Amino acid sequence: MIELYIAERIKEFKEDPESVYNTWFLNNNDRLKAFRTIRNGLTDVIGHIEMRTFGNDYKGSALEFIMSAICEQKQVFDGAAHAFYWKPKLRIPDIYENEVNQLAFGRFLKAVLHTSQEKQLLAEIHRLDSLQIKGLGPAVANILYFLHPTLFPPFNTAIVRGYNELLDQKIKLGSWSAYLDMRAGLIEINESQRLLLSKDLGAVAGFMFEIGSGRLIVSGNADRVLEADTAKREKSSLKRHQEVLSDYREETEHSEMQYHLARLGRSLGYKVWIAQNDHKRQWNNKALGELSLPALPPLNVPKAASETISFIDVLWLDAEDGIVSAFEVEKSTSIYSGILRLHDLALSLNHPECHLFLISPDTREREVQAQLLRPSLQQDKIRNLSYVLFSDLRCDCDAMCKYGRSVEVLDKITRRPAASEVS
Repeated sequence: MIELYIAERIKEFKEDPESVYNTWFLNNNDRLKAFRTIRNGLTDVIGHIEMRTFGNDYKGSALEFIMSAICEQKQVFDGAAHAFYWKPKLRIPDIYENEVNQLAFGRFLKAVLHTSQEKQLLAEIHRLDSLQIKGLGPAVANILYFLHPTLFPPFNTAIVRGYNELLDQKIKLGSWSAYLDMRAGLIEINESQRLLLSKDLGAVAGFMFEIGSGRLIVSGNADRVLEADTAKREKSSLKRHQEVLSDYREETEHSEMQYHLARLGRSLGYKVWIAQNDHKRQWNNKALGELSLPALPPLNVPKAASETISFIDVLWLDAEDGIVSAFEVEKSTSIYSGILRLHDLALSLNHPECHLFLISPDTREREVQAQLLRPSLQQDKIRNLSYVLFSDLRCDCDAMCKYGRSVEVLDKITRRPAASEVS
């Protein structure tokens, strides 16, 4: 009987066009890109820990960059970074000032990055938990999800609350043992509802999130939802609706910028590659795939790097299939993952003349400037990273198509940050 009840609620979850199933899990290309970029960025975190250059604060660390990319993944990961903020009065999480704990955390990340065996992954969790590092709890599971999405679900207050309310459980928020108990329950639900959900545990976690946030009503949360102020519920619903509309506008602008870049690249005589998962998107009544090579030519880089590069929004290639320029189109939620993909490309290619560009909304210019001034982006191989504003590309594309001869035509609208601009 409970399985039938859960199945009906899952169908309701999937049929709601504004549920996280439809706005994040199913129809969000940035979610698919995030798995590769977060995995690659995690290598930097491990490297900084091993080289003793990690720092003694969350702010400015490589971990902040990764967690920012995770938090971009919509409502399910709102607040995922909070557990890693350095709280000096409490001295938590104790991975910034305690070198032994920091190295243990680095060893854990390295171990879970380089294995896909469930038994070994669980052993690494138990090993980390046994160290009792103050303040370092199962929030780390949000990193694990992006490494092993079929084995570990995300973890936050709303997900735990939804799980408890649906199944009348009393799972607590702050311990690994509680997380692993919930994980086992979620996997069991996922197996029993395999025709409705996904092997990726993000779907069932999103289902619990919607129950815990009060958007999806079940018997276990009915009293709580009814007790909530009506105006507050309406405000929350309106906020979600506005987020969906904003996402649609951003996706439209994203496709527009890819269209302009592809048209410009072709007019300059370059071959153009548009990220494979964007080929069906349209702008100006034309599918973006019509402006792109059907397949990305083989690149002389490791397989993992090649997979990441294939998700870069737009590439320009010369006659020998060398990458001349790479472009990541930013939105309100994708700046970190975009920089990570360009960072990975720069470190993978033995081609210092490759031009790297962020295409940025005008409203995010100061944030882009600040990010490009991060010390990790000042390495020799990636100093060609600069940015172009949406308004400039939109306004000047026709003229550049008409008069341009090479990638240097972008010099007139390309911008680079100066330290004084963001001080």
